[in-house]
Amino acid sequence: MEGVITLMPGLGTFRRALCTLLVLVPGCVCLAGASSATLLLEEPYGHLGFFTATGHAAVYLSGVCAETPLVLRPCAAGELGVVISRYDGVGGYDWVAIPLIPYLYAVERPEDVPLYADPKMVLFLRDQYRRRHLEMVAPDRDSGETPGGNWYELVGSAYDRAAYGFEIETTSAQDLAFIERYNSAPNRSHFHLSYRNCADFAKDVMNFYYPKSLRRSIVADIGITTPKQMAKTLIKYSGRHSELQFTRFVIPQVPGSAARSTPVHGVVESFLKSKKYIVPTAVVNPILAGCVVVVYEGTGAGRFDPARQALVFSAQRELEPPLGAEDRRSYQSELNHLLADPNSELNVARAEKWGRVLRNAAPDLDAEGRPVMWIRLGGEVVSVGVAGSNLFNNDAAGLFTKQLLEARLHAELKRGNPPKASESDITRDWFLLQTAMHGADGEVTARAHGPVQNGTLVRAGNRP
Repeated sequence: MEGVITLMPGLGTFRRALCTLLVLVPGCVCLAGASSATLLLEEPYGHLGFFTATGHAAVYLSGVCAETPLVLRPCAAGELGVVISRYDGVGGYDWVAIPLIPYLYAVERPEDVPLYADPKMVLFLRDQYRRRHLEMVAPDRDSGETPGGNWYELVGSAYDRAAYGFEIETTSAQDLAFIERYNSAPNRSHFHLSYRNCADFAKDVMNFYYPKSLRRSIVADIGITTPKQMAKTLIKYSGRHSELQFTRFVIPQVPGSAARSTPVHGVVESFLKSKKYIVPTAVVNPILAGCVVVVYEGTGAGRFDPARQALVFSAQRELEPPLGAEDRRSYQSELNHLLADPNSELNVARAEKWGRVLRNAAPDLDAEGRPVMWIRLGGEVVSVGVAGSNLFNNDAAGLFTKQLLEARLHAELKRGNPPKASESDITRDWFLLQTAMHGADGEVTARAHGPVQNGTLVRAGNRP
């Protein structure tokens, strides 16, 4: 029945938490369920050195919420829980707890997540959230300006990188015990890259719920706790405890002009796959290089794929399977067909790419607190809504809206791992593009000429 979402037992309690995002939809029904603990394995990004290849680890607790970023409490009805992790150089604290949606997107409502984000928008949204909620851990400078440091890691993670979730069910009694333990213990930073890093913290949290579920690898990671090893051991633990509900999913990186994140590696794997380390080693000490290869092959470090069997996360729907390869090619072909039409308004809009337009644009919030970009159009500056909640609020911004949606679809349909979208994501964005091109008749046009007809995907080359 349209508007009714029923989450069946055995499909993962993370999905049940997401249902609270949908209760505003008339008729939405969600089954009650237990809470959960989700290990987040986040891909590395940037070029800051060897150890960035190991990525970042955090834990999402669906039954634990934040009274403040430093004080935990049980969640009330409708709340989504927090992401908790260890950071280096954030107010001198060992851990900080951030609500799920702000942690991923630096906004408070799922409908306000930008459909395509550039670095200026990301910095702006992060600072807006910091000023509202994080002054106690990242206060303004004396001049009132934004502080430096690593506080930016607290919010907007999905703009920087993709992440993988490994969720296991928990109980409210476990949540209450966790809250009591972490509220009463000192919260002062003793961060150390080798033995008190983010993965060590995630290991301690998950082992609090399920003792000895996670452990480091002395061989594959030379004793350093890594996010990838934590994910591998949690999967093994879930295999030994089939009575516990377990779900795997991927949180795609938000489409945008920032560089895409890269695959997660362990320590030995990072060394082997980095030419600047392994090539000189092979020349100077081939025996050592050979040992690295033996360890890599013997531990199976390169065979673990965090995207295997992973569903795709979106803040506005259930977890769903990723778009299949054949379907992706069909959608891409249809998009190329649309763009090749010389009479298409979008074909004209492509003369100036959306990413290039953003270089001279300025981020802001509209009167309702939703993200917009101010862009010069001729002799005036227009406000362009960039989120689903305000995408069509300004008729004068129509050309830019088409460019934004084209850029988003190209990003979602790009080949490669990790999965970037489900079929319902692509269908929705296709309808948005057709609406931007054809106004109120956009959805009708999408069904008549787009990849989806009467609910069925039309393969490339088979259009009537």
